[in-house]
Amino acid sequence: MTSDTGLDPVARFRLDGKVALVTGASSGLGERFARVLHAAGAKVAITARRKERLERLAGDLDGALAITCDLARTEELERPVAETVGAFGRIDVLVNNAGVSYTGPAEDEPLATFQTVVSVNLVAPFVLAQHAARDIIGREDSGSVVNVASMLGLVGLGRIPQASYAASKGGLVNLTRELASQWARKGVRVNAIAPGWFESEMTNELFEDEGGRKFIRRGAPLGRPGREDELDGALLYLASDASSYVTGQVLPVDGGWTAV
Repeated sequence: MTSDTGLDPVARFRLDGKVALVTGASSGLGERFARVLHAAGAKVAITARRKERLERLAGDLDGALAITCDLARTEELERPVAETVGAFGRIDVLVNNAGVSYTGPAEDEPLATFQTVVSVNLVAPFVLAQHAARDIIGREDSGSVVNVASMLGLVGLGRIPQASYAASKGGLVNLTRELASQWARKGVRVNAIAPGWFESEMTNELFEDEGGRKFIRRGAPLGRPGREDELDGALLYLASDASSYVTGQVLPVDGGWTAV
């Protein structure tokens, strides 16, 4: 593990020589996360279903590896970590960002839909973390898993009914704590970011509606949604040695939504 206690705090946020895998990287927050990690010095592997978008992003990031993969298919879950390690020889940072949602009354949600959402949002992060940990455990240095949960894993919402999404993100929050507890002395830190309202493909409908925008402004004490760059600091903190004494924690980045 890094033991440098010098007085250059910015250096501890760097990821030079590290290898990072980001899921759901073909658009939105995942694309941003890949760019931020690359800018911080990491070698980046990116995975998502949409091949053309993924390869376009990889072309922007020198040395990046694009892995087309559908995380809803359990038989594909081993590939992202295996191909990352195969290409770069190791994995140091896993960002479990990929996610799907369903909006509708719980009494009407099809069981198959509920199962798909839980599979992508909870089962896939577990399997990916499991495979990443197997590569990290036993090495002299440490690694970091950053799960992208949601404030809806911490509180209910109701007005925008998303039972499967809330359940999967709540599960991811406590999976974060459990994996952190199990792997703390094995060189693997596990933490989570819990974003509030950020504009993405998943939230487009809400942001395009004036009533939705008013809902966000009323509910967030800061009175606005988040900007994509406002997750950069949380990501780099949890991915890097800047958080070397932090594990099992969930960091809300939600404009104060969960504080009131």
